[in-house]
Amino acid sequence: MNNLGRHVYGLAAVALGLIGLWWGDFASVWQPVPSGLAGRTALAYAASLILLAGGAALQWRRTAKTASLGLAALYAIFMLLWARRVIGAPQIFGTWSGCAEQLALVVGGIVSFASLQETARAIQMARVGRVVFGLCLVAFGTAHFLYMPQTAGMTPKWLPPSPTFWALATGGAHVAGGMALISGLYARLAARLVTAMFAGFGLLVWLPQLVAHPAAHMVWSGNGINLALVGAVWVVGDAIQKLDLRITLRF
Repeated sequence: MNNLGRHVYGLAAVALGLIGLWWGDFASVWQPVPSGLAGRTALAYAASLILLAGGAALQWRRTAKTASLGLAALYAIFMLLWARRVIGAPQIFGTWSGCAEQLALVVGGIVSFASLQETARAIQMARVGRVVFGLCLVAFGTAHFLYMPQTAGMTPKWLPPSPTFWALATGGAHVAGGMALISGLYARLAARLVTAMFAGFGLLVWLPQLVAHPAAHMVWSGNGINLALVGAVWVVGDAIQKLDLRITLRF
């Protein structure tokens, strides 16, 4: 049960790899990759193959360490491309949340790598990853508040009491979950609840869009990245649980 997050994180990478191969392009929310970059299409295919191979390799413990670092490195490249936008337009918070989204996926790979070891350094890596993921959640929640009309617009209109309520509630849940991970107080519970929330986004927001617009690259990419975030926070929760079990056994 403690390894389920790693498997979900890997399956999401497989999905993103297949999406990239089908469209011959980067996931549409990763478009900070310059359009005029030489060999851009070839690089998109290469990234897709890395995602596909890394996600598959994560399913076996013998190859999971290497795969975890490989995926973390690939997501780090996308994070740095978003960081260029942060530097270029720091007043636009959307660039910060885009960078945080990729950073959260980087953390998933690093914590996955750490959780496969039993060393003091690995435990410290997992703890730092927990804090950094918490900071990412705070950024996500802040984006919900700053872009309330857009967030409410993605919420199903049939969901009571109102889309604005759920935009505010999920923004607050992001911030609360992030603070719990940063402080370490109720961190495991927070990680599990955030995992459930992201899974809910997939079922209530992204999956219906896929049914409505099955030919849209953006919708497929959004589903894949949301699943990757589910896997990443699940990995963090698994690592926290393992650490808690060690503390229980020690004392």
